Amino acid sequence: MNGSDTVGAVPVSHLSPVFVGLRTGLHVLVAGLALFVVAQAWSAGRPSAVAITLVAAAFLVVYAAGFVTRADRNRIRFWSRIWVAALSVLWMALIWLTPEAAYLAFPLFFLYLEVMPGWRGPFTVALATVVAILGSGWAGGWTAGGILGPIIGAAVAILIGAGYHSLQREAAEREQLVAELVATRAELAHQERAAGAAQERARLARDIHDTLAQGLSSIQMLLQAAERADPTGPSAGHVRLALATTADNLAEARTLVRELTPAPLADAGLVAALRRLAQTQWQRPDLAVTIEADEALDLPMATQTALLRLAQGAMANVLQHARATRATIGISRRPAAVRLTVRDNGIGFDVDHWQPPAGGPDSFGLAAARTRVEQLGGTLELTTAPGRGTTVTVELPVAMVTA
Repeated sequence: MNGSDTVGAVPVSHLSPVFVGLRTGLHVLVAGLALFVVAQAWSAGRPSAVAITLVAAAFLVVYAAGFVTRADRNRIRFWSRIWVAALSVLWMALIWLTPEAAYLAFPLFFLYLEVMPGWRGPFTVALATVVAILGSGWAGGWTAGGILGPIIGAAVAILIGAGYHSLQREAAEREQLVAELVATRAELAHQERAAGAAQERARLARDIHDTLAQGLSSIQMLLQAAERADPTGPSAGHVRLALATTADNLAEARTLVRELTPAPLADAGLVAALRRLAQTQWQRPDLAVTIEADEALDLPMATQTALLRLAQGAMANVLQHARATRATIGISRRPAAVRLTVRDNGIGFDVDHWQPPAGGPDSFGLAAARTRVEQLGGTLELTTAPGRGTTVTVELPVAMVTA
């Protein structure tokens, strides 16, 4: 029995003190029974006491070597089978020398169940039970205890082994769940930081555009009017210098706005950015992407940023999983809200039994999108079925997004 296995891709460590106790108990049981066999041989004055001692010592050495080399934890490599076979041969040699060695069958049952996968474990336990009965009966005579003892021991070992593996699977699933929760929390934290940074950048861009840039533009217009009104006056030189300084600062303010605005939105807005993505990143020979939205759609920059990120996430799922030939992205404006719809004609899936792929980069995409939409005060609706495509509908209140 081991206390650190691997289930799937998730390492299972520190499962429970119960497993450590079971493993330690197995070691103590093996050593105690081996010493008991040796002590019985010497106390009974058997001529084979030296041989029994040597075989028992070899049994303990091989047993310890298996745990040192982690043979008990390996269900694939040939070394585990060799290790168990060597222990079995030494055990049978002990039974041939002394019937008391039949007691060692009980800890061996647990090793067989651990190392031999599937039906092979119980089958090997049954063979060892037969060997224990025959060995004890051959050397010490046939008794009810000599027959029933190994049978009861085998049944108990199988029941305990089944319970142990059930606990082990439960602990492994619990650790895997904890690992997924930690990864989800990290992913959500990353998404929140990224969304917060994007919103802050968009807010700064909007504030600079609406205040400094507009103010500098107004000053520039006033200075141009002053220059035209008195092009040769005593203050004309100062006006031209102020005009040049204002133009430089206005250019810098507009540069800051462009740098703070998400790259796809910097030039022509959300709809143009989506059309550009459809012609570049989302272009596939077997996929037609259609954008259904008004080119003159007037939305705050923060709203456009949120919708762009959500559309990119939904299209990533279409490209990676949907096997679709058509995808449509639609955006419609309502008085106080905006709706984004991403629809494909792909394979779809069963929402009730869907599980995100573990360990992959998109393991938390849908959950992260839903969380982001909820944080923005909106709603996300997923409509899909096997063979009927998928539709993702997001509705965001514009007032909430711009706040």
